[in-house]
Amino acid sequence: MSQFSPKFLEELQTYDPQLYGTASGVVDMAYAPGALDTKSKLLIAVALDALSGSQGGVASLSARARAAGASEEEIKEAVRMAYYISGMKVIQAAAGAAN
Repeated sequence: MSQFSPKFLEELQTYDPQLYGTASGVVDMAYAPGALDTKSKLLIAVALDALSGSQGGVASLSARARAAGASEEEIKEAVRMAYYISGMKVIQAAAGAAN
């Protein structure tokens, strides 16, 4: 299992090894060395989990981001980006009230 795999993925390994293999392969691909460094990838994951409402995921990914060298300010900014993106949907919909 990848160091970046979520803990719940372990349960899938026993229940459905084939799906586990596919899912863990995606995790490995997402965190593979590339144009973005590990810290940046983890900060993106923090923002996406915040956007999806996964409090446990945000906590776990934030800890991993810190271990990869992310500062508290970087984590805060990632979460603020998620808030900005999700909040714009509300503003866009609310603009309909002006009609």
